[in-house]
Amino acid sequence: MRVEVILAWPGRFERAVVALPVGATVAQALAASGLPMAGVDGYAVFGERVEPSAVLADGDRLELLRPLQADPKEARRRRAAARGR
Repeated sequence: MRVEVILAWPGRFERAVVALPVGATVAQALAASGLPMAGVDGYAVFGERVEPSAVLADGDRLELLRPLQADPKEARRRRAAARGR
């Protein structure tokens, strides 16, 4: 089966397509991808958080998640306050 592994930053991304045996896990896909794991905070398949032990399916897109730089609620409050001035 083929799985796409994506690591994204603002303005750029790295992508690896890996061939894995049926029943492969997120951890196996990560090892096969060769992508840097520094700064990775979690994993998601098509936007849904998963654990390294989760089993993947053919055609899955595994996303490597980075930590949030700002709390989304606080960022929204700051934008709303700036508009209200």
